[in-house]
Amino acid sequence: MVIGFGFLGTFLKRYGYSSAVPNLLIAAVTLQWATLCQGFFQMQRGKIHVSITNLLHADFATLTTFISFGAVLELTTPIQLIVMVICEVFIFAANEYISLDILKISDVGVSMLVHVFGAYFGLMVSCVLRNNRPEKESVCITLPTPDLFSVMGTIFLWLFWPTLNASLAQGDAQHRAVINTYYSLAASSVVTLAIGLSSFVDKKQQFFTVHIQNSTLAGGVAIGTAADMMIHPFGAIIVGSIAGLVSILGMVYLTPGINRKFGIRDPCGIHNLHGLSGLIAAFVGAIAAALATEKNYNYSLYRQFPARTPMGKTLDYWDLQYHVENVQPGVGRSALCQGAYQIAALGTTLAFAVVGGLVTGNMQMDFTLEDVMYLSSTLFFWNRTHPPVTFF
Repeated sequence: MVIGFGFLGTFLKRYGYSSAVPNLLIAAVTLQWATLCQGFFQMQRGKIHVSITNLLHADFATLTTFISFGAVLELTTPIQLIVMVICEVFIFAANEYISLDILKISDVGVSMLVHVFGAYFGLMVSCVLRNNRPEKESVCITLPTPDLFSVMGTIFLWLFWPTLNASLAQGDAQHRAVINTYYSLAASSVVTLAIGLSSFVDKKQQFFTVHIQNSTLAGGVAIGTAADMMIHPFGAIIVGSIAGLVSILGMVYLTPGINRKFGIRDPCGIHNLHGLSGLIAAFVGAIAAALATEKNYNYSLYRQFPARTPMGKTLDYWDLQYHVENVQPGVGRSALCQGAYQIAALGTTLAFAVVGGLVTGNMQMDFTLEDVMYLSSTLFFWNRTHPPVTFF
């Protein structure tokens, strides 16, 4: 993630260094802080237990902050960035606890909990900071070499995205997550490249680097929530195709409108890659959950959706125990009820992201320096001269 997201933001002329290395700073801070925040909600007998699964969830918290960073790249200094990360991770951990432990949703690729949350949290922080600072120049100035590094970051993320979506899945569900993610990524890439060669976006029928950097990955985000569900390869291809199309349309039409109306700049395109694709993932996951039956999943249905397990001390639960070992009692939800809870989790995620982002953005005003756009650029924080070498 550090390599992929670090390279992905290097296309900006003034903020190349300020994109790559702060990702390492974010990862180092978030990994430790997320372990404490998430452990606070999962505490057992007054102690925080750490396992590989806990580290994976901490990595997902890190991914959330990477996404939000894309919206405030030219608006924050490293100190402000750390403050934002500390606030965001705690809010993220609270929303994650509500969604997974209380609402008991299924989001194996964390498209709702991470991508939707990170995108709209970052956009809200950007909205507050942008509206309180004069716009001096466009930050979206690119150079050929940084663009090449950014595309390399995209390719790196493309290759490893199936691993991300399948990391929390087990058994057959993990196989489905890898297969569905690959097909969805391939479909979004084909749609992105096909639209680039058509006159739909550009009359010259040329590829846009920004489309390659973002829309080719949209399929991986859009399939995340339902990656381990029975949607079949053709379903993954449809989802990826829609995500690629929506991502490009968002860049061409939606992003300029948001900038004009709300003053929100999105230099890294996080709304089109993570926000819109995450919303698609949420609805696809809700539909797949509402259509899930024991006939399709067999008894693995109750591992896929633990809340659908019958309540304890009932005949249905005792019968299930006879066929499935170590199954824990659930709340006996129906398929439609599980789908409704998936949508409810989307609502709570958006609420936490929007409100939390606005509050964090206003907190950042107390840390404002005189010219933050200069202070956060490569020119201020980076000394790129080499010290003299003395030979004896």
